[in-house]
Amino acid sequence: MDFQLSEEHQLFQNTVRDFADKEIAPKALYYDKNHEFPWENIKKMAALGLLGVPYSEEWGGAGGDTLMYAMAVEEISRACGSTGIILAAHTSLGSAPFYLFGTEEQKRKYLIPLARGEKIGAFGLSETNAGSDAAGTRTTAVLDGDEWVINGSKNWITSGSLADTVIITAMTDKNKGARGISNFIIEKGTPGFTYGKNEEKMGLRASVTSQLFFDNCRIPKENILGQPNDGFRQFMQILDSGRISIGAMALGIARAAYEAALRYSTQRHQFGRPISDFQAIQFKLADMATQLEAARLLIYQSAWLKDKKLPFSKEAAMAKLFASEVGERACHQAIQIHGGYGYVEEYHVERYYRDIRLCEIGEGTSEIQRIVIARLLLRELKNQ
Repeated sequence: MDFQLSEEHQLFQNTVRDFADKEIAPKALYYDKNHEFPWENIKKMAALGLLGVPYSEEWGGAGGDTLMYAMAVEEISRACGSTGIILAAHTSLGSAPFYLFGTEEQKRKYLIPLARGEKIGAFGLSETNAGSDAAGTRTTAVLDGDEWVINGSKNWITSGSLADTVIITAMTDKNKGARGISNFIIEKGTPGFTYGKNEEKMGLRASVTSQLFFDNCRIPKENILGQPNDGFRQFMQILDSGRISIGAMALGIARAAYEAALRYSTQRHQFGRPISDFQAIQFKLADMATQLEAARLLIYQSAWLKDKKLPFSKEAAMAKLFASEVGERACHQAIQIHGGYGYVEEYHVERYYRDIRLCEIGEGTSEIQRIVIARLLLRELKNQ
């Protein structure tokens, strides 16, 4: 088993890290304080090919793999959590459905500009009463001649009000429950498609989280993704992949907190010595470093499995669960090591703590991840 990154992966990682340090990190605090969407970051990432890393060049992507994509999300999130979640949602949720399930015509029309970063994509799954219960959607789609008529709403949609295309879930056959859900492509500006408020959030404040409303919204018959009533299977597959990116996002934010705490511990003096000399601080740093390294291995393993076209659902859930929870602890300890300075904006670690909280909620809460993992473990046992 070889844990050494290839030269190609090392070069990619170093390139994105250097880009993030120079172009993304310097304005992260500004964007957070002003709740301003980082359009400048998006344009720069698009120019570098980062908005389509795991997609083939044929469809406008960079021709990379899942491991490269995870690295990109990690490095961008280390510099700015808000920009990291925009990248992750755009790639894993806004673009991947086209790549996995779209027709050639849909890929040409939608995926190519998304992968090139010319347009922004989003995915609308959650509703007021359909969060962890992803099959509980109440949005409906009824076929009327050559058009689908959409009615309903979506909540907590990353980049929702800014996206050029949104893929949403809607019930097409109520009698079939989860097996009666389909996914639909909605373009910005479609009559009957409007936006509610953008949420005021605890963290990731430079990203946009939107309410979406559909009032007799009519779309062409061909704007269905794949076959009717296949939506549940589709978005479960999409979420599996997305969990890798949320794990990478958590790792990136936590790395930023750990690195800040490590530096600070050598600079801050108490009782005539740097606090890094004290065992209490050393134990915190050792735990943070160990847990984040373990999270990285889980994330990279799940990405490797996906690239090898091997089953990865369990490993992706494990990676997301572990990375988000140890990441939260690392950010907590980074504030503790900074003491009073950790509670003020100037030292950034309070922002890392606010930003990482989403990682235990988005794309399946930690509680849902444990259910997913347990079910897969029991299925494996049954199949032995």
